Amino acid sequence: MTMADPLSELRNVVATTAPAPAKMTDYLAKVRDRAYAVTDRDIDSLEEEGFSEDAIFEQTVAVAIAEGLRRLDRANEVIG
Repeated sequence: MTMADPLSELRNVVATTAPAPAKMTDYLAKVRDRAYAVTDRDIDSLEEEGFSEDAIFEQTVAVAIAEGLRRLDRANEVIG
């Protein structure tokens, strides 16, 4: 049994996640650029817009993974 490449699996998660609704743009930019600043109020605002916890979670994870991979790829370019 072979183990799948973890980075490929992460890239697949990002690639197969549905595009984010436009109303999540500001929130997802905050997650991507300054996740430390995300508060409960940010989540509450999205829920008030009608987004489910699952939808918020899926988009949050996808954008966080995508940003982590972007940074890893840039680091590999510099190192390699």
